Amino acid sequence: MAKSGNTGNVFDLGALRRLVDELGIAPPEARAAVLDDSVAGDGDCDCPGCDSEALSFPPVDLASDADLARAVPRVPLVADVQRLVAWTGTREVTPECLLPDPVRAAAELGLSGPDRLHLLWVVAVNTGMLRISRGVASPGPLALSAELPATALLEFWDGVVMDVLDRADESLTGSAVVDEHLAEMLATMYAVNEGLSHATLVKGILQSHEVACEARPAQMRELTARLPAELEGALALLRYCGLVEPAAAGWHRLTPLGVWAVRQDLMREGHDAPTGAEVAVFADFGAAELVEAMVAGSVPPSAVTVWLESRSAETAARDLLKIASSGTAGQRGTVGTILEELGPEAEIPFREALGEPVMWRYAASWLHIRDLPAPALTPADNTWLAVDTLASLIHLGKAPEGMGEFGAIEPGEDLVRMVEEMAVVEHPDRIAVLEMLGAHHADAAVAKAARKAAMKARSRQARRLG
Repeated sequence: MAKSGNTGNVFDLGALRRLVDELGIAPPEARAAVLDDSVAGDGDCDCPGCDSEALSFPPVDLASDADLARAVPRVPLVADVQRLVAWTGTREVTPECLLPDPVRAAAELGLSGPDRLHLLWVVAVNTGMLRISRGVASPGPLALSAELPATALLEFWDGVVMDVLDRADESLTGSAVVDEHLAEMLATMYAVNEGLSHATLVKGILQSHEVACEARPAQMRELTARLPAELEGALALLRYCGLVEPAAAGWHRLTPLGVWAVRQDLMREGHDAPTGAEVAVFADFGAAELVEAMVAGSVPPSAVTVWLESRSAETAARDLLKIASSGTAGQRGTVGTILEELGPEAEIPFREALGEPVMWRYAASWLHIRDLPAPALTPADNTWLAVDTLASLIHLGKAPEGMGEFGAIEPGEDLVRMVEEMAVVEHPDRIAVLEMLGAHHADAAVAKAARKAAMKARSRQARRLG
């Protein structure tokens, strides 16, 4: 978001990724429970790289540009900026390019105080409604009116929101804690368009603050007592800024203008934030088309949910399993990410897949995870699955960055032993997988074992070929 670099999140990035994925498939009545169980997460990573990790948000339905543009002048903050510009006219400013008597100016404009005046002044100057030259403020090149094209009004609105959120670095809401978590709070509200309860927002901020800031119990007790009121004040300011509005049951949600603006900010930061229309086209894809597009990297993650919702679980599973049974490891890996979204209602196609040579292990694992009867997997079967999973990374061009996932499969010496077992597993990609591990794995012992196992596998293959 516009305010970057903060170390505390309402939801840590990993938890938010899982959260928005869950919200994308959950019915509205289940989303509050998901949120209550998901706020804060572990939040134990404050490295700079984590702040730039890309997230995938559920698709949203935007209001039309015309409707959004008509709403911009009606935002209270925008209306007050226009009043400030008219009141200012042409007058001298201080060397800091500010009004010389902010208290008097705020009183004459009927504003709550100099802080509110300063926010309006920043917006007016930065958007071009006021121009400052040689110590004098005067009307700028932008004259806001309903006759402006919708694109111009939305460009103006985008600038307004960036100015507002940037003020969080200098105390926007009156609450240092809310300011610190503001960007993540807005992103979370974007992910849950039905809205969030006041209690859920308070709980998320408290838990995140406790983890990220290592707050002591006494500090947390003091914050717990004052945060609800501080958050109410912050939400009132966000309503004034046109970003937040009341929802059912006293909850809080983004306004249509808020959804549009937060989406712009998310996309600027490289996050996946599609519209409903952008993902709706994937509903009519066949299974083969969807998998091909996913392998090519041209499908937003949220499109998978739309695709699954457009057909029965049995049909989706049967079509996908057919592709995986005759496809490459890359296709199997891609299909696997889709199949993980299905529940026990897809049991029959998976039971049928137990007879497929390359898919029966996946089918058995899928059934086991859902507490359904299935054949037991041997250690050799698990090794085959590990090879196939890593082979999918090779086929998808994600081998080096996938090493971390492999490290999570088995710890320490168990990982070295699994690498040694890969040399004898009956998988067509085992040599390529071992060579990849030997070249890229960060653990020297694992890399060495992989190179040795690759040599054994090549020798074994040569003897077979005679």
